[in-house]
Amino acid sequence: MASILQKLITPMSSGPPEPPRNKVTVVGVGQVGMACAISILLRELSDELALVDVMEDKLKGEMMDLQHGSLFLKTPKIVADKVDVLTYVTWKLSGLPQHRVIGSGTNLDSARFRFLMADKLGIHPSSFNGWILGEHGDTSVPVWSGTNVAGVNLQTLNPDIGTDCDEENWMETHKMVVDSAYEVIRLKGYTNWAIGLSVADLTESLIRNMSRIHPVSTMVKGMYGISDEVYLSLPCVLNSGGVASVVNMTLTDDEVAQLQASADTLWDIQKDLQDV
Repeated sequence: MASILQKLITPMSSGPPEPPRNKVTVVGVGQVGMACAISILLRELSDELALVDVMEDKLKGEMMDLQHGSLFLKTPKIVADKVDVLTYVTWKLSGLPQHRVIGSGTNLDSARFRFLMADKLGIHPSSFNGWILGEHGDTSVPVWSGTNVAGVNLQTLNPDIGTDCDEENWMETHKMVVDSAYEVIRLKGYTNWAIGLSVADLTESLIRNMSRIHPVSTMVKGMYGISDEVYLSLPCVLNSGGVASVVNMTLTDDEVAQLQASADTLWDIQKDLQDV
């Protein structure tokens, strides 16, 4: 006797279905991982979303919760994958070429910088142009020499912007960028939504081959006088191949020195991992 499925649907092709063309895997289903997953789903960036975590019950629960809401999403398949070991030095252990290993870097730091600067100027963040380079952390480098609104360079309006001599104290804005994650963690216990949206933004540039420029972490040995094998953030052109190129920003001597100091900070931590 034929089943309901057999009576309802007549197959027109045989064999397994085509594999997903755009599959995104999120490793870790904690607060940040799930914020990344939700942001990617809402921007409709993949036709399969895979979740990976060592905590099987948590993994299955998050997968089921998303699947139950699949009616309201346009991603046709949400799956869970298990892993035994999560690698912590991706480039060294993956065997992938440098341009295929990308860290989210200062993409979020730059977004915070643009929001805070624009808020102070009374404009939308998309109308303020500014970059945070270097480490995603305390030694990040604000490129004050490149800050502008509609092509008007702010340093030409205030040569002291971002320095100790600045009577308007714009330097405080960068301090707020550095401290903002700590403040959010103090208030709500963790950060997740902004980094999730930032990762989805990067994913879109990769999946859709957009060649947009983002400040992301890439191998910088040989650039700006940096001799060590470190990853830190520079403006990178991202497309489906990964980092297609790096924009050579015109930095001041002081900004180059700060970038080199940021690289030194990372190298002091990273050098002990060379045998991995």
